[in-house]
Amino acid sequence: MVSIEQILQRCRIIPVLTIRNIEDAVPLAHAIFEGGLSTIEITLRTPEAFAALEAMAKHFPEFSIGVGTVIHDVDIRRAKESGAAFAVSPGISIELIEKASLEKLPYLPGIQTSSEALLGSRLGIKFLKFFPAKIAGGVEGLKQLGPVYPDLMFCPTGGIGFNEAPDFLAQKNVISVGGSFASPQNLIAKRDWSAIKTLAKRAAKL
Repeated sequence: MVSIEQILQRCRIIPVLTIRNIEDAVPLAHAIFEGGLSTIEITLRTPEAFAALEAMAKHFPEFSIGVGTVIHDVDIRRAKESGAAFAVSPGISIELIEKASLEKLPYLPGIQTSSEALLGSRLGIKFLKFFPAKIAGGVEGLKQLGPVYPDLMFCPTGGIGFNEAPDFLAQKNVISVGGSFASPQNLIAKRDWSAIKTLAKRAAKL
């Protein structure tokens, strides 16, 4: 099984997508991958999410396509069945960590506070989503967590754009950055795949 570390190392920018139309799934993924990014996170915020995941995973088996906003145990199982390469949660849950381990699905729990980071560390989790990054202290927050938890690496997500991403990526305890800035919702709604490909190319150079 590929580890969550290997998945995060492959792509320093991870587009976070909310898909409302299943017909958009494949052309959207194609635009992102053509732009040079190799990993996608599909949020479980719409009824179409799992169908979109399944379509993308079928068409692009060589890329890492995962699910985000994983809150319930059943989400882990459905993600695995739908072909997800990994799963991401906005918070940390012992039950979800155990379920992901049982399903052998690479998993990235989320944290916002030092207490949650401590819980992750004590559970043996080395890679965590830092969410919502901007509200949780941003770059300065990560700098403060670094010396306290030198064994932890983070994927900050939430409120990050092209202007902020380089500062996050420059931190020693950041392995990758997630966000919708490389595939904004307005461009998805317009099905402007060319513009999304251009943004993906820009993101791939960060």
